[in-house]
Amino acid sequence: MSDINRGTVEMTAAMVISGTIGWFVVMSGQPVMDVVFWRCVFGAATLLVVCASLGLLRGLLSPRVLAFAALGGVAIVVNWLLLFGAYGRASISIATAVYNTQPFILVGFGALFFSERLTVRKLTWLAIAFAGMLLIVQGKPSTGAVGTDYFGGILMALGAAFFWAVAAIVAKKLAGTPPHLIALIQVSVGILMLAPFANLSHLPTEARTWAMLAIIGIVHTGVMYILMYGAIHKLPTHLQGSLSFIYPVVAILVDFVAFGHRLQPAQLVGAAAILIAAAGMNLGWSLWRTKAVA
Repeated sequence: MSDINRGTVEMTAAMVISGTIGWFVVMSGQPVMDVVFWRCVFGAATLLVVCASLGLLRGLLSPRVLAFAALGGVAIVVNWLLLFGAYGRASISIATAVYNTQPFILVGFGALFFSERLTVRKLTWLAIAFAGMLLIVQGKPSTGAVGTDYFGGILMALGAAFFWAVAAIVAKKLAGTPPHLIALIQVSVGILMLAPFANLSHLPTEARTWAMLAIIGIVHTGVMYILMYGAIHKLPTHLQGSLSFIYPVVAILVDFVAFGHRLQPAQLVGAAAILIAAAGMNLGWSLWRTKAVA
């Protein structure tokens, strides 16, 4: 099997795993704070074994690298808290669709802080995504929705996308640092952040709940990161971007099959607009042809 084929399999598997996390979060029945805390605990244990086996724990990291990795960890953990909270309010489908506005927030950061140029193509995709957002906000949850605070859930998903973009900006400062080690530092920061707030005095008593939490930490964090980082080294950027859209499609399907949540026509059009716009932004699509300059 070639590197590209192997990377495609790894990236596909990582995105399918990511798309199922909402079901495990909701079915665990635990408060979001506890779910994220145990995700960090089980994820850290998995990544510690991986980093040790790869020999990544032997060298000392500079204070600068540790500081940026810790800052990224704070952003990632807040991102998880907001996204998981959005699942129970606006449904997995809506939260995931809104969460995929990440590329546009990243473009905004680039324009504000790095003087990156806003092209007509980028602004066009941004306008399409914004129109999709308006359709989602104006839509009404269907009778099969699990949401309890629709608008609040949308705001939380937007907040999650914002902190994902913050983590992506910070990651640019860590070029050359092994990604598995960065992930280990991030989830370790999450343990320290959330330990004072996690409900450790009343631990789950059912084996099923512990299994859910362990799968979120081991599979959706440790295994998913290993697959994704392995694929990134093997695939060209455009293929990485196209395969990443497996995640929201799987999440929407899981929400429909598991919870019977059917998107209303306006919501469906809005979600499709956001995903298409995000794909166009990531993959460099253009809505019009440009004439070649002689």
